Amino acid sequence: MAANTLMDTNYTFANQQAVYKGKVREVYTLKNDVLVMVATDRLSAFDVVMPKGIPYKGQILNQIATKMMEATADIVPNWLLATPDPNVAVGQACEPFKVEMVIRGYMSGHAAREYKAGKRSLCGVPIPEGMKENDKFPEPIITPATKAEKGDHDEDISKEDILAKGIVSEADYAVLEKYTKALFARGTEIAAKRGLILVDTKYEFGKTKAGEIVLIDEIHTPDSSRYFYAEGYDERQEKGEPQKQLSKEFVRQWLISNGFQGLEGQSVPDMSEEYIESVSDRYIELYESITGETFVKADVSNIHERIGTNVNSYLAS
Repeated sequence: MAANTLMDTNYTFANQQAVYKGKVREVYTLKNDVLVMVATDRLSAFDVVMPKGIPYKGQILNQIATKMMEATADIVPNWLLATPDPNVAVGQACEPFKVEMVIRGYMSGHAAREYKAGKRSLCGVPIPEGMKENDKFPEPIITPATKAEKGDHDEDISKEDILAKGIVSEADYAVLEKYTKALFARGTEIAAKRGLILVDTKYEFGKTKAGEIVLIDEIHTPDSSRYFYAEGYDERQEKGEPQKQLSKEFVRQWLISNGFQGLEGQSVPDMSEEYIESVSDRYIELYESITGETFVKADVSNIHERIGTNVNSYLAS
């Protein structure tokens, strides 16, 4: 395993109360409702964490999410307080809503697979007849998913079911819907300036102790979103060709071609150092395309020590 990848962390920060380890992020809860979220270099696909990390992936995701939070803070409040290290975000603790707000501007991915299977509604939202894969919807559609308990896949759920089961109150859901549409519109604008199309994405929200609904987790990253290149989109649609994508989809396709889809009895194919390097290069390309800035690699000679030092000096201040 590459020495310069961050696969896990084991910190004890001042006033630390709990640690939660997700598929990619590790979250340290401190007193005074402060969270320290570390983005590792772990790669997850089909809800399985790959055995090898991708150099700079955590830095890339953390920095894109930070930039996008800053670029949308005027329309939707978010949890972020500071980014004391390239791999770390510090923010206010919230009670997360148990739904992911998925919004789709185009019929791609999961929506296209459901459509091909004959379904003409997704999460209770009707989808017009006669659409082709990657066609634009007349209006973006919100197709929520329930946050799965550990290890399970997220499941589609309709707005009606969310309200009927009391997962989210009607008043809160109205805010989530409004924020989701506003963020997607802003994300679409930002993408267009970079020659990209924001195809679909997911947002997660939480409620602060004071009762304010805020955006949490990551936003508009290649792990949570799908992008197409705008140039040539129409021609490719007319010819029925696949769209040129910017997302984690290239990893999924490689795994599928090597006989892995996270199903029982399947084992993760070996990723050579060359392949891992190529995935790292793709993530850097994603960063530069999405932000319009050159990616600056952080010093990873002693990544654990660097993060500990940066976070501790931030907390001390």
